[in-house]
Amino acid sequence: MEGIWLEYAWTLLILIGLEGILSADNALVLAVIAKHLPDDQKKRAINYGIIMAFVFRFAALFAISFIANVWQVQAIGAAYLIYLGVKHVIQGPEEHKEDAAEETAGKGFWPTVAKIGLADLAFAIDSILAAVALAIVLPVTGLGQFGGMDTGQFLIVVLAGIAGLILIKFAAGWFVTLLDTRPGLETTAYLIVAWVGVKLAVITLSHDKVGILPHDFPHSTGWTIAFWVILLGIAVFGWILSGKTAKKEKEVSREGSSS
Repeated sequence: MEGIWLEYAWTLLILIGLEGILSADNALVLAVIAKHLPDDQKKRAINYGIIMAFVFRFAALFAISFIANVWQVQAIGAAYLIYLGVKHVIQGPEEHKEDAAEETAGKGFWPTVAKIGLADLAFAIDSILAAVALAIVLPVTGLGQFGGMDTGQFLIVVLAGIAGLILIKFAAGWFVTLLDTRPGLETTAYLIVAWVGVKLAVITLSHDKVGILPHDFPHSTGWTIAFWVILLGIAVFGWILSGKTAKKEKEVSREGSSS
């Protein structure tokens, strides 16, 4: 039983880190959408955005928990997460933010709030899908069921979602600074999202009604080790490479300013 709780704690730690990066991206997009408003309206619009982020994430959480084990939903979720991650990596973080700003920019206060709501909804779906994909392969705790998930799995997703919302409200500034100094971390986060999508695809392919992979494959020791080793590899190399990229950018900036 102790091993189960260690696995749950480790998964929660990974999810909080991932939520941190996605929350910073969420906060950045909210700021970009509202930047054309006067300062007093800008603060109000972002505050409304944070409230809507709370509402949408919990709504997505409770909705997905009831359909998490439907293989069609798993397949759509896997395809979406892989698409989201690959698209972001190919597109690049700057172009991604520019597209988000162009798609969501509104002229007046309430149109801007509406656009912020749409952005929040998209981030809520991204966040909860990634969390559910990691949680539903955790060992069953025996605490009963909530919707289509084990109660322990559901609580992990809830805690990760709450962590993401707290980070949006209180710690987004720190993550924004971190992304400014290490912009490559955003690409790393979306690579992790794509890899989580692969995990969800494996779960789909091993579903009893699909049967392409053996039913127990997602819970096998070999796949579990391979998944976490690759995920940690992405995180570690992403951190190292983002530091090198940031260092090169500073050197180029200094050379430009000196000339």
